[in-house]
Amino acid sequence: MLKNIFITGNPGVGKTTLVHTLLKELDISAGGFYTQEIRVSGKRRGFKIITLDGREGILASVDIRSPHRVGRYGVNLQDLEEIGVQSIVKALESRRLIVIDEVGKMELFSELFQQTLLQALDSEKAVLGTIMQRDNSFTRDIKKRGISTKVWPVWTKGIRYLFPSGRAGV
Repeated sequence: MLKNIFITGNPGVGKTTLVHTLLKELDISAGGFYTQEIRVSGKRRGFKIITLDGREGILASVDIRSPHRVGRYGVNLQDLEEIGVQSIVKALESRRLIVIDEVGKMELFSELFQQTLLQALDSEKAVLGTIMQRDNSFTRDIKKRGISTKVWPVWTKGIRYLFPSGRAGV
C-alpha cells in the first residue's frame, strides 16, 4: 500500500511550496520539518530547518565551520539532529503524517537522520517529503522501496501549470 510520497526535482523548482500546499489541502495531523533559504541582501547565506510546530535552527551556513560541507555551506549536524530528527521522532509518536523536507546531501551527513528516516518509512505512518534528484546509494534505496513508496518528479513548467499564480499561496 502506498504511504510514502517524495517529491523530487531541481533546486528552486517548488518542491517545498508543493509540500506546504498539500499540507493545507490535506488538513491532517502532521509533524516533521522543512528547510528554508536564509537570504541577506538578496544573496543566499544558508538554510534554516523549521519544524511544523515552530522550532527552528540553522541547517547550514557560509558562516559555519564544519568538516561536513556542501559547496560553500558548513552543515550544522547539531541543529539537524536536535531539531529536525527530533521532530520526526515526535511525529512518529503523535501524528498521522510525517513531513521530511528534505532528504538531501546536507541531511545525509547524519547517521541518526538516516536511521530515523528509515524508521519513519517502515512505520505505519504516512510520509510526505522531498528528496534530492541526484542519487547516492541511500537515496536510490529509498526510491526503490517498492509499492509503499512513490517518487514524483516535478518540473518548473509543472508547478506553474498547477499553480499559475506563482507560489501556490504559501
